Amino acid sequence: MHVSHLSLVDYRSWAELELDLGPGSTALVGANGQGKTNLVEAIGYVATLGSHRVASDAPLVRAGAERAVVRARVERDGRSTLVELEVNPGRANRARLNRAPLPRAREVLGVLRTVLFAPEDLALVRGDPAERRAFLDDLLVATAPRYAGVRADYDRVLKQRNALLKTASARRSGRPPGGADLPTLDVWDAHLARTGADLLGARLALVEALRPRVATAYRAVAVGGAGARGATGLAYRSSLGEALPTVDGAPSRDRDALGAALLAELSRVRPQELERGISLVGPHRDELVLELSDLPVKGYASHGESWSFALALRLASYELLRADGGEPVLVLDDVFAELDEGRRDRLAALVAGAEQVLVTAAVPADVPDALTGSRWDVRDGEVTRVR
Repeated sequence: MHVSHLSLVDYRSWAELELDLGPGSTALVGANGQGKTNLVEAIGYVATLGSHRVASDAPLVRAGAERAVVRARVERDGRSTLVELEVNPGRANRARLNRAPLPRAREVLGVLRTVLFAPEDLALVRGDPAERRAFLDDLLVATAPRYAGVRADYDRVLKQRNALLKTASARRSGRPPGGADLPTLDVWDAHLARTGADLLGARLALVEALRPRVATAYRAVAVGGAGARGATGLAYRSSLGEALPTVDGAPSRDRDALGAALLAELSRVRPQELERGISLVGPHRDELVLELSDLPVKGYASHGESWSFALALRLASYELLRADGGEPVLVLDDVFAELDEGRRDRLAALVAGAEQVLVTAAVPADVPDALTGSRWDVRDGEVTRVR
């Protein structure tokens, strides 16, 4: 899989752009502020309908414009597919596939798959649990696009349930908890348990698939495959705690069992939820636990070890998607400037054989020799091919 052409209209700093790309390694080189990251961000947006830099679509539209348009031609297994996205902040985005309009933008998910390495990846290790939950859910959608709908349904149910809990809260309403709100809350409990079980079961399976791949990738990045300091650990900590169903000592991934456990736990903690006005059980409260030498990476690992773990998570994602039957496009956005020479060379060697690797860098020296393919200079609103 690779992107053969990228077209932008009023996207970020780009009023208009037409850029031909090909398989192999491509370096986009330019000083900070020239728009090179905007180019790979646009490719990532086609794959995920989101940005790795901002949470909303509004910053993606060029100042003074009402909308942005991103087009990408994707080549896969001898077939060419044109994906077109119209970004409309405050309104529904529109999408077309091979010129045909789609009912919902998220129906383009799965046409293009990317794995992004960026300086922001350090937040996967050192940031809040929400960063790691988003990592899991984004990877779920990449492996099976239907989880975009599951995720959206869960977020919608959670929002509605939290609103009802706030209304029913004794502190906010000045009356005893419960009353007429409780039957409605029962309905939302059922919805949360159903959608939450689907998401929870998928996350558990994903962590199980990632665990050995993360261990292998960490050894390769940290020390070139030999003598890594300590072993990596990857575990899923559910808000169900000891109520999480198990099979032969391992967490159960059975949706019915998980749904029943969620429903029972929601009933148990309802008094606390009514008091606090917030949902205390569900995948939105879960955590992906990262360990090195049986200690939490966050707070214990050195800067270099933290970077190695973050890179291992991305490399494991890449290997998982490859095994799933479709090699993703690799995007390395200004990441080499953040790494020491050893990690730079090891990471470059590990990804050099990918079908398409897109690298951004401030100066040519930041691009490792293993990734010397085609090069484009990005300067003053223009992209010029150097080789």
